[in-house]
Amino acid sequence: MKTLYRKFTVATLVILATSLTIGFVLANLIYMTSTKQKIDEQNVEIAEGIALTLGRMHADVSSFEPFLESVGELGYQIYVINEAGEEAYFGRPFTKTSLPDEAMKVLKAQEIYHGMSQYKFWMMGHFSNDVTNTVGVPFTMNGQPYGLFLRPNNKLLFSDIHMILAWFFMAIAVVSIIGVLLMARQLIKPITNLTEATKEIARENFNYPLKIERNDEIGQLVESFNIMQKQLQHNDEARKSFINNVSHDFQSPLMNIQGYAELLMSKDITDREHQEYVQIIDHESKRLSTLTKQLLLLTSLDQNTYSMKVSGVQLDEQIKQTIRRFQWRLQEKEIEVSYSLPPVQIKADAELMSNVWDNLLTNAIKYNNHMGNIWISLTEDDTSLTIMFKDTGIGMSQENISQIFDRFYRVDSSRKRDGTGLGLAIVKQIIDLHEGEIEVDSKIGVGTTFTIKLPLNHKLEE
Repeated sequence: MKTLYRKFTVATLVILATSLTIGFVLANLIYMTSTKQKIDEQNVEIAEGIALTLGRMHADVSSFEPFLESVGELGYQIYVINEAGEEAYFGRPFTKTSLPDEAMKVLKAQEIYHGMSQYKFWMMGHFSNDVTNTVGVPFTMNGQPYGLFLRPNNKLLFSDIHMILAWFFMAIAVVSIIGVLLMARQLIKPITNLTEATKEIARENFNYPLKIERNDEIGQLVESFNIMQKQLQHNDEARKSFINNVSHDFQSPLMNIQGYAELLMSKDITDREHQEYVQIIDHESKRLSTLTKQLLLLTSLDQNTYSMKVSGVQLDEQIKQTIRRFQWRLQEKEIEVSYSLPPVQIKADAELMSNVWDNLLTNAIKYNNHMGNIWISLTEDDTSLTIMFKDTGIGMSQENISQIFDRFYRVDSSRKRDGTGLGLAIVKQIIDLHEGEIEVDSKIGVGTTFTIKLPLNHKLEE
């Protein structure tokens, strides 16, 4: 497996090599299209100046050679030839001395030879120590035609300052590569630590310490990872608690059903006991059925697998139907229900909203006092619809209120009452699904008020 460090290093070297290649190609293109011609012209101008000087001032052969030797010492390579084939070299000697036919036109036709601009090699050809890679000009001395071929001395081009610059750029390249490698190592180190932490989380070790303090994107990643780690730990604890509660809530009615079923098989029970045991088994089986349905609904809401069937729901009529459905329980506890429900139609899932009113009214009845009161209202303002369920029941403490929407949570005073501890958790999920809010206000011995707010975008135009 290729590590990120290796990939980063290879990518850096590839980028560096590509940059050098592109730079070399561009430099050659510029040299071939522009610089090469200018260098040729400059050297032709110098050669013509030397030839002019030779023709005017140094017609004497005795001064001919010393003059060209002095020019050669100034940094030029010179090759002189006449029609008789006599030749002479001044300055640094050429490695290749064979002149092309084009160059001989300097003697035969008195034309200027542009060898530098016509040399077919790329930029590195500029440094070729070949007499072909010169400029040639004609001149006359003592009535005899000569050809003077000239080019700069390559060795003298590389002065001390050029060597310093060469080492300077070499040092920059080396330091840059080393710096990139060290930076890559520093970047990879926290990612390696993150990988180890991820493996620990996969082993359900949610307390693995990850101490990386950075003020960049990796620091933000570490911060997000730590938040995720805490959330996963919380989810894991909630999952275990959920499984424990489900097991407990299933085990209790199952044991009752099993126990009373065994008693029913006994022949030593009276008809009254038989009827009582059957009623208990029926009650426990209904409790199991309710718990199963609520778990299935809650699971589908959690996993976003519940397909909402949005339609027009007459909210006031739906709440009134809920009240009528629980009328017998209200009468049993002699609870008086008052409501103010003006006609309002909203866009919602009718089945889910019915579940909300069932749970809220069930709780208002279950935890209310005998001969208590329940008040239900529906109001509308500029931004939302507000539905309120208020009872005069036993109430809750602030600690209970903060956990009332947790799954399987039931206040201590109501643990022996009927219920699964899932109803209000389902209510909260449904209200969230409809982009609404639910709030609780309660005082012990005074009562509890549930307030639901739904945004106006769920209201249907009449």
